[in-house]
Amino acid sequence: MRILLWHVHGAWTTAFVQGGHDYLVPTTPDRGPYGLGRARTYRWPDNVREVSPEALVGADVDVVLLQRPEEEEIAHRWLGRRVPTIFLEHNTPKQGDVPCSRHPMADRDDLTLVHVTHFNKLIWDNGSTRTEVIEHGIPDPGQLYSGELGRIATAINEPIRRWRVTGTDLLPRFADVAPVDVYGMKVTSLPEHLGLAGERMEVFEDPPQAQMHAAVAQRRVYLHPHRWTSLGLSLLEAMSAGTPVVVLATTETVMAVPPGAGVLSTDVDELVEGARWLVSDIEAARRCGEVARRVAQTRYGLARFLADWDALLKEVTS
Repeated sequence: MRILLWHVHGAWTTAFVQGGHDYLVPTTPDRGPYGLGRARTYRWPDNVREVSPEALVGADVDVVLLQRPEEEEIAHRWLGRRVPTIFLEHNTPKQGDVPCSRHPMADRDDLTLVHVTHFNKLIWDNGSTRTEVIEHGIPDPGQLYSGELGRIATAINEPIRRWRVTGTDLLPRFADVAPVDVYGMKVTSLPEHLGLAGERMEVFEDPPQAQMHAAVAQRRVYLHPHRWTSLGLSLLEAMSAGTPVVVLATTETVMAVPPGAGVLSTDVDELVEGARWLVSDIEAARRCGEVARRVAQTRYGLARFLADWDALLKEVTS
């Protein structure tokens, strides 16, 4: 199949493009938000091809995968015709009228709406639009965990701007237990912003995916402090690598994190003590990491993910 999709979420797309189809990714000279092209920090196969808007006119495209509402008009303008369409929703609703937030694609009979978690499907008002859930898939990073460093790892994009949404305000509590290493975009000034410069926090600005996986697996525990977000792929990746986790029990995490994989709670005091326990007990950390990896590979394995997408793609294009 020939699938047109924009480069929006690099980690999710890395899994999706393993499906063996031809993936057309719009590319513009400025590599702006609607022409970003191939990923630079993720490993994408050769069947992901950059294509200019001009080359899409009359192109043989079987299905369009939208991820932002404005892409619908752009796709129609660039292709010059309508093709079978799927809208993929990565996110929970923005803060506001939750749980009454109406999805931009609600009450549509000309496309299929796909959510990445059951929580997202539940919390959005999808109206009468045909709505499915295809849960995340994670390429197996391998059993990477060593936990050799008594430090806490976390991955947060734009932690200062997003602040309470991503639980950035909670990080000093965990930095009292062990040094916290933060991976993500726009993290450079975070230690100074939190007053944690020096030994208590180190930041790593948007590292390549494989490099981040290896680095996180060296840390004793992975922290997921997000209050309001869809299910973070970095959490699933850490679990898949065999890393024990300390997780705020919000949105879909209560379904993703099994008993025995670490600590899952809405009580921050309990999470802080859980982090203290895992940092101090490497054998317990390893046991929790083994549970995390086994469950993540079972529920969020790449084979299941690709099979689910193939079935839907076949149906919407038939």
